[in-house]
Amino acid sequence: MSDMLRPANAPNPRQSHLLAVLPEAESKRLLPHMELVSLPLGKALYESGDQLNHVYFPTTSIVSLLYELENGSSAEIAVVGNEGIVGIALFMGGDTMPNRAVVQSAGHAYRLQGHLLKQEFNRAGALQHLLLRYTLAMLTQMAQTAVCNRHHTVDQQLCRWLLLSLDRLPTMELIMTQELIANMLGVRREGVTEAAGKLQSAGLIRYGRGHITVLDRTGLENRVCECYDVVSKEFRRLLPDVPAK
Repeated sequence: MSDMLRPANAPNPRQSHLLAVLPEAESKRLLPHMELVSLPLGKALYESGDQLNHVYFPTTSIVSLLYELENGSSAEIAVVGNEGIVGIALFMGGDTMPNRAVVQSAGHAYRLQGHLLKQEFNRAGALQHLLLRYTLAMLTQMAQTAVCNRHHTVDQQLCRWLLLSLDRLPTMELIMTQELIANMLGVRREGVTEAAGKLQSAGLIRYGRGHITVLDRTGLENRVCECYDVVSKEFRRLLPDVPAK
């Protein structure tokens, strides 16, 4: 179906910003092999140490990359939405990842077999340059997340997490329990309850029954630490052709 005939809300690989900016030659080679998949909340795309056979280009979903300790506790190191790709180890020389990839916000993604991505990457064309710049931006996000989790308050971390999620969603609403947020941030659930209460009292969010609605994005941006801006600017610098909110 051509883009002109496709309904506005129909799934489309070009809802992935990386796929949307691919030159025509690369698009013709890759898009016919893209498989639309539904990603429900909480689904693990891969576990630590798993063999990576596919990569995912989220369109309406968000995937959280998590590190887990032996005692079962975990913390998020990065989020991937419609700006990125899940499974960077495949084109960086490894076949497994040391972290988990779990769906943080339900939606859709396009899945591509790993050997096809590596084949196109090894052509050393536009896709290779695009993915290397994206990987550098992801390294910045991971480093800044580590700094934020060590030095900033839970409400600042929650603001950062909310803003990064909003940048990857078409709405101002997230479906997420406090327990899941606590797992993402690597903090106690009580800390998230207190931080969410402060944001709600300030009129920035409305929270209830696992739904978070952002009422005042500007207010969150005024309250967040510098980590959000550092990550956002780096993505815009390295991926200037990729749409940004």
